[in-house]
Amino acid sequence: MASVEVRSVRKSAALRPRGPTKVQPARSMSLDYKYSAARAGVEAGPAPNGVGRRAAADEEEGEAVPPEGDADSPYSSKATTTEEEGSAGGGGEANSASSAAATPRRPSPAAAAGPSPRDTRWGDTSSYGAKKKNRVFCQLPNGDWALCTVITTSGDESVLKVPEGKVLRLKTESLQPANPEILDGVDDLMQLSYLSEPSVLYNLQYRYSQDMIYTKAGPVLVAVNPFKKVALYGNEYIKAYRNKTMDSPHVYAIADSALREMKRDEVNQSIIISGESGAGKTETAKIAMQYLASLGGGSGIEYEILQTNPILEAFGNAKTLRNDNSSRFGKLIEIHFSTTGRICGAMIQTFLLEKSRVVQCAVGERSYHIFYQLCAGAPTTLREKLNLKKVDEYKYLKQSCCYSIAGVDDAEMFRAVTEAMNIVHISKEDQDNVFAMVSAVLWLGDVSFTIIDNENHVEITVEEAAETVSRLLGCSIEDLNLVLSKRHMKVNNENIVQKLTLTQATDTRDALAKALYASLFEWLVEQINKSLSVGKRRTGRSISILDIYGFESFDKNSFEQFCINYANERLQQHFNRHLFKLEQEEYVEDGIDWAKVEFEDNQDCLNLFEKKPLGLLSLLDEESTFPNATDLTFANKLKQHLDTNSCFRGERGKAFTVRHYAGEVAYDTSGFLEKNRDLLHMDSIQFLAKCKLSIPQTFASKMLAQSDNLESIPYRPSVADSQKLSVAMKFKGQLFQLMQRLESTTPHFIRCIKPNNLQLPAIYGQELVLQQLKCCGVLEVVRISRSGYPTRMTHQKFARRYGFLLLEDVASQDPLSVSVAILHQFNILPEMYQVGYTKLFFRTGQIGNLENTRNRTLHGVLRVQSCFRGYQARRHASERIRGVLALQSFIRAENARQSYSSLLRKHRAATLVQKNLRGWHARRYFIKIRKASVVIQSGIRGCLVRRCAGNVDLLNVLREFESKKEAEGDQILIKASFLAELQRRILRAEATVREKDEENEMLHQRLQQYENRWLEYEQKMKAMEEMWQKQMRSLQSSLSVAKKSLALDETPRMSDSSVEQSWESNGNHVGGGSSQQLAAAPRITGREMNASMSVIGRLAEELEQRSQVFADDAKFLVEVKSGQADASLNPDVELRRLKQNFDSWKKDFGSRIRETKVILNKLASGGGGGGGNESSPNSAKRKWWGRLNTSKFS
Repeated sequence: MASVEVRSVRKSAALRPRGPTKVQPARSMSLDYKYSAARAGVEAGPAPNGVGRRAAADEEEGEAVPPEGDADSPYSSKATTTEEEGSAGGGGEANSASSAAATPRRPSPAAAAGPSPRDTRWGDTSSYGAKKKNRVFCQLPNGDWALCTVITTSGDESVLKVPEGKVLRLKTESLQPANPEILDGVDDLMQLSYLSEPSVLYNLQYRYSQDMIYTKAGPVLVAVNPFKKVALYGNEYIKAYRNKTMDSPHVYAIADSALREMKRDEVNQSIIISGESGAGKTETAKIAMQYLASLGGGSGIEYEILQTNPILEAFGNAKTLRNDNSSRFGKLIEIHFSTTGRICGAMIQTFLLEKSRVVQCAVGERSYHIFYQLCAGAPTTLREKLNLKKVDEYKYLKQSCCYSIAGVDDAEMFRAVTEAMNIVHISKEDQDNVFAMVSAVLWLGDVSFTIIDNENHVEITVEEAAETVSRLLGCSIEDLNLVLSKRHMKVNNENIVQKLTLTQATDTRDALAKALYASLFEWLVEQINKSLSVGKRRTGRSISILDIYGFESFDKNSFEQFCINYANERLQQHFNRHLFKLEQEEYVEDGIDWAKVEFEDNQDCLNLFEKKPLGLLSLLDEESTFPNATDLTFANKLKQHLDTNSCFRGERGKAFTVRHYAGEVAYDTSGFLEKNRDLLHMDSIQFLAKCKLSIPQTFASKMLAQSDNLESIPYRPSVADSQKLSVAMKFKGQLFQLMQRLESTTPHFIRCIKPNNLQLPAIYGQELVLQQLKCCGVLEVVRISRSGYPTRMTHQKFARRYGFLLLEDVASQDPLSVSVAILHQFNILPEMYQVGYTKLFFRTGQIGNLENTRNRTLHGVLRVQSCFRGYQARRHASERIRGVLALQSFIRAENARQSYSSLLRKHRAATLVQKNLRGWHARRYFIKIRKASVVIQSGIRGCLVRRCAGNVDLLNVLREFESKKEAEGDQILIKASFLAELQRRILRAEATVREKDEENEMLHQRLQQYENRWLEYEQKMKAMEEMWQKQMRSLQSSLSVAKKSLALDETPRMSDSSVEQSWESNGNHVGGGSSQQLAAAPRITGREMNASMSVIGRLAEELEQRSQVFADDAKFLVEVKSGQADASLNPDVELRRLKQNFDSWKKDFGSRIRETKVILNKLASGGGGGGGNESSPNSAKRKWWGRLNTSKFS
């Protein structure tokens, strides 16, 4: 199935620059080139720091037209005219920066077939006509480019002002045009108007100074190592790039693009990270893995993948002069994903571990980190078990005189390594064995030799080092001495034992140490792969992250640099294939109008390495097979056969030079043959197989299993069959497998740049950066990306993907017609696309409009479908619910009926049981009562019999009865036994009656006592009642008299004035006051008497109520005492309490009557006017008080 091809210049939505949109620059295109609103909106935008902000008022009209009045803008016609005039006047160059790189809209077939010299040059680096106050780049004497301002121009010279304030006079033709300030710090180099070396360097430096270390170069991400921590990572940034709220260049954006394309196109992806040592490749790879683990996590295996980094860095990274954490091996991490986009496993492949670093380190460098971490962080028990020493006491480690890294705690890193091993399921036993092998390698370096004869033959010195190595490997000292001091050879089917010299023994010891460490590293990678294995979950979808050593060029370059640079040549070829070759070949094959862009191809250099039989690798492998070959003979052979190759140059002695894509590198062949052979004698392998520990045995079995069963070469030492394939050829095979794997993926390139060799922040070396940019081919990538068609799609897929957006029905039309109709409907300008034989080619950003429209349409369709399906689901659910409710009602009714019938049966059974039980209780009670009744009846009858014993009539009746019995003698004889039984019963009944009589007598006596006491109580109660009644009558009579007296006293006073006159004539009232006072006295006395009457009335009512209450209570207690009423109380106690209450009330009531009397006396004395005799009416009115006083209330 055809798929969208976006190999090199896909413009992902996640990578769009932030900020307001602005016009896409057009310095490399023709003057009649037009921009659509979509292109301007997708590609344009200032840097995140806010520089280069510009209004885009014309965006909504479909085309972005630069303002005519801006003379300094490269977009205006005036700016172009000025540039052309300056070019004509400044060296006679007729080619402007715009026209030099412009791609004709419809070039001729001749132009397409053969590019002109103009097309092969940098269009943006032609001579520049300086204008006053224009910004230009000038090259300083030290080679750096500086941004200057033109002060004056005279002829072919210009006076410039540099930022430091100095004034320079330079030739105008040596100046390079600078981009306007609006483009300072853009996040995509494609947006630069003038694409030249100084422009790119300045833009990267501008962003680097503001900690914006990521910049896009078309489809390539350029990452400048900041050598410090920058606030660009973490969960917030991961969430922002995942949700598309942030789209500035970043490793997260590259990883997100790879993940989305893998899900969308179902094609494996690869992220290729390259750069020289110290550029930050390892950290960049970890950042990409962190993002993928965050988005594809959930199963837990993503955490295990991240934890492989500490292990691989500890065993495969070392400090070099250029990098404190340099990867001394290449690795490819292939992360597998499930159908749902979740990580389900991973696999790690390593390349060319630098084994020589184990036994030899340059001054100022360190060996692998694990040696120092083990010595610094091993716990006491492990340290004693491995007999560890300090790092400066081991021979392999102290030769470099460098034991630590600034800011790195080796002990803490060791703990991180052990924790990571636990996470990737390496057992504790295996960890101990791993550390034992690491310690054994260190102690091997301390094994010394003793010369035993004049021929310089040696044996090992039995001391601490040899004993420790033998103990750690699980072998005897004799076996160790044998493998290090002797060698078994087979010549003409004869076994020969050869003693080794000091040099040979030392080489054998170092070879064993390197083989041990390399095998240990491979074993660790295998264990990690087992832990991360996919198994049955494999789906075929994966993202591969390649972190491999960058191009290296030192003062002295050896075999390692030779292999590393060869690998980088092959990766550069892969880079060129996808970004240059395949891109342009596809344009030509599909028949679109295209002017071919030239680029520097490294195929000649690759042929120099790989050509057979006269390639560098073939000649090296051939020379390695000769026993007498030396490094000098190898160098001479290269000069003899390759001297005519343009990429090769022979040097004096053992040196030769190769012209790589990144520059010339001189190699010294010293050690080439030995390192290429990398011989490990069969004796060493057999020695490892005899060890008691499992890990050395595993190493030996793997070496033997890799044997290719080649026949031994005569006069060649017997080596392991696995060693007959040279290191270079092994590496070449691994590299070809890697390239095949990468070819089957969609690549995403990240170029890491090292800004300075001092590994310090805020230092930007232009020469170093420019060299790396040239090595990466960044400028060529930007040129092709700006002028090419990065997005392409087959007619069928385009019609199938966007055909439903057409307004009319096009089901019967062919895919090409449908595709053209889509392009016309959405008003995509002809300059923005080309139609090929099989595919449609779009410029950057054009497919974005279609995708947005498609997504919106699909979203609307999905909303409609979701609503309709929701309605159907709800209706179906409601029907189901109704059916379920009906079914539930039937089932519940049936259950209720069954439950009711069961309860009914239980109720009937319970009723029957209760009936029988109650009947049994009733019968039992009846029998008990009947027996008691019989006993009572028998007693009563016996009593009656005894009472009637002296009755004559009864005796006569008995005599008659006896006479009748005598007359009936036969019958009497027959019933004699029955009569005897009756007599016995009568006797028993009499005895019982006597007992009952005695009891009755006792009861009669007690009853008589109670009756006597009751009579006494009755008498007392009658006496108390009589006394109460007397007192009540006395009080009532007193109150009635008081009422009558008051009434009599009030009536004459209130009647009329005649009574008063008669009282005065009779002399009954004699006063010293005037007639007015005598008239006022009756009125005052009347009001006071009204109050007195109300008080006396209330007292009378209270007396009646209280008397009634006490009478009722006393009557009730008498009834209780006599038994006429039932109450749970003691009548004696209640009577005493009632008497106490009556006494207290009587006292209180008496005191209130006395107080009332006193008040009335005062009123009576005040009403008389202060004088009078005893025979006056007032004294007559007070006669009843005397009677009150005679009453006894106590």
